[in-house]
Amino acid sequence: VWLSRIGLFFALLFILIVIFQLLKWLLVKRGKYLFAIIGSLWESLKQGLTNNKHVAQWVQKHPHIVSTLKARLDPAAFTGLPLSILALAFLYVLSLFGGIVEDLITSDPIVAADIRIANLLTIFRTDTLTHVFTWITLLGKSQVVIVFIAACVTLMWVWRKKDYIPPLLVAIIGSEVFTYLGKLAFHRTRPELPVYIETSFSFPSGHATIAVAFYGFLIYFLIRFSKHWKRQVNLFFTGLLVVLAIGLSRIYLGEHYLSDVWSGYLVGLMWLIIAVSLAEWFAHKTESRPSTPVRAARILSFGLVLSAVTFYVGFALTYHLPLASATVQKSTVLSDAMDIFSHEQLKYTETLIGEKQEPVNFVVMSDDGDHLIKAFQQAGWTLAGHRDISLLTETVKGVVLHEKGSPIPISLSFWNAKIQDFSFVKQNNTTSPGHARHTRIWMTNSLNEDGGRIYIGMVNATNGVKWGMVPKISPDLDSERERLFQDLNQSGTIVLYQKNRIVAAQMGKNFIGDPFFTDGMAYMVTLR
Repeated sequence: VWLSRIGLFFALLFILIVIFQLLKWLLVKRGKYLFAIIGSLWESLKQGLTNNKHVAQWVQKHPHIVSTLKARLDPAAFTGLPLSILALAFLYVLSLFGGIVEDLITSDPIVAADIRIANLLTIFRTDTLTHVFTWITLLGKSQVVIVFIAACVTLMWVWRKKDYIPPLLVAIIGSEVFTYLGKLAFHRTRPELPVYIETSFSFPSGHATIAVAFYGFLIYFLIRFSKHWKRQVNLFFTGLLVVLAIGLSRIYLGEHYLSDVWSGYLVGLMWLIIAVSLAEWFAHKTESRPSTPVRAARILSFGLVLSAVTFYVGFALTYHLPLASATVQKSTVLSDAMDIFSHEQLKYTETLIGEKQEPVNFVVMSDDGDHLIKAFQQAGWTLAGHRDISLLTETVKGVVLHEKGSPIPISLSFWNAKIQDFSFVKQNNTTSPGHARHTRIWMTNSLNEDGGRIYIGMVNATNGVKWGMVPKISPDLDSERERLFQDLNQSGTIVLYQKNRIVAAQMGKNFIGDPFFTDGMAYMVTLR
């Protein structure tokens, strides 16, 4: 199962890398042409406005406003178009950061998505991926970053680019101070299931902030003095890949929520814009100076880069992050299994952002997970745990080509912000693709009076496909609930059962827009 999960994770990463490479290829091949078109459209727009008689009359009446606008849009002066673009970018990023802060304070859907994404990524954790992402996350570790900064400052000094040192330090110091104040202001605790112990607060992510502020400025500096378009594009995408990888590592390792990383990106981007503005201002004020002799500078540069990389590798090999101990939650004994639904939200499955989906329609009491799996298998159901690349390929092929007996994937769903612990499927090989019965089971921290674990379940079925390959959910939840009960009952695995009302009879839609209806009843079964 772990190998299948890592296979799926690598498949998703491969798809993202392919998309990344396609975008880079398009920008290398067609980027200049695209910018030329944009420039031509801009010139045409200005020409059209200039020739318009109403605009001409307005220009004559407001000469001071026109002169100010011309000054702000002058591409030859830094205080013109470059500074205007940087100022607008800064205000836009600042508004985005203000929005994420408001969402955090008001507990908007992004906070609900944070918890569910953190829980979702835990199922993809393996020793191999954890090791890989640990190396990536160390690129944002203070010890590594300080060495890299020292190497960059020395290189700028050697190459007579001293004017870029103050902006670099402004970006780093400003972003770090801002991040520290943000952590103190919001006191947000870190995710519940981290790989390593972190003692500071979570919002915003310091690793994400320094990734944009430092590595972003470094890439800007290299692009600034690169004369080839292809090299500039490659540098930009390399920096973007490093920044995204560091942010993903923080989420994967359970050290930050998604909104922590996003806010860290925004903080780093704000200070990066400030630093770039300072650098461009210095560049427009000062004349270019002769650089150090090429041969000596290159030899020294190679030595500095090699030393920095050697330090990073040695640090990653010898540094051991303190592992977080597994949290053991105490079990609660309930006299009535209905007490598991302590509030209304627990009666429903949820989307990624915490919105209600189909209501729960099965509650199972079993000694443990092994007994539950055995009971379902005796009833003719199959445990669907493997999600590897080969299964994904077979599934897509079977659905697209309408092959009988092709595997049917079970989508992930949430209950109480957690994904299902078990997924079961029942399918007849003679059934056409897209038709199968699904049961999702969540393990709770509650026991009944006999010591049996209480599990929450939701039963539905797929009834064909839509959009060519997406399984369509059958609207009749009640029929699938009754069929599951009959399967378990006929196999002799049920000792006790009762049927209770969980919610009112209702109709609704799930997250992909498929309708459903139910009488709101659920079976409470105790397995042998």
